Amino acid sequence: MASKWFVGAMAILAFVLPVVAMATEFTVGDDQRWTINFDYEAWAKEKIFHVGDKLVFKYIARWHNVFKVNGTTFTNCTIPQENEPITTGNDAITLAAPRRKWYICGVNDNCANYGQKLVITVLEESMSPAPALSNPTAPAPNSTHGISRSGYQLLMAAMVALAFLAI
Repeated sequence: MASKWFVGAMAILAFVLPVVAMATEFTVGDDQRWTINFDYEAWAKEKIFHVGDKLVFKYIARWHNVFKVNGTTFTNCTIPQENEPITTGNDAITLAAPRRKWYICGVNDNCANYGQKLVITVLEESMSPAPALSNPTAPAPNSTHGISRSGYQLLMAAMVALAFLAI
């Protein structure tokens, strides 16, 4: 009876742990948060974004907002007429698809004159660290995802071994 319970628990953990172990939550701008006069290009360059990760935009709502935009709108800092801004001041966006993503602040001239805009590249979710991409504007790999994924793989191997021993 105990071995069946153990194997069942291990099977449940095998499905639950990947989500916990691999998703990363990024506070945009880290301690500086979503604000003006911050180098979001440099900030993003140090990160690797995967499907399932979250971007959290933290800011004072009356001074900033967030628009999801396309590349042209991003480059020109044009406020899209068809989109509503995100305005809570603590906006969490789950990265659902692998591709480039662009975000700007639509308050005053925060985007055009103060650099309040962010572009990232979202990669497929993988079990191992992402290889370096040939695109020079793509983010470079970092160790954060590599450690969490390696740890996950080691944990899964240990659970499988324990499940076989329990049978």
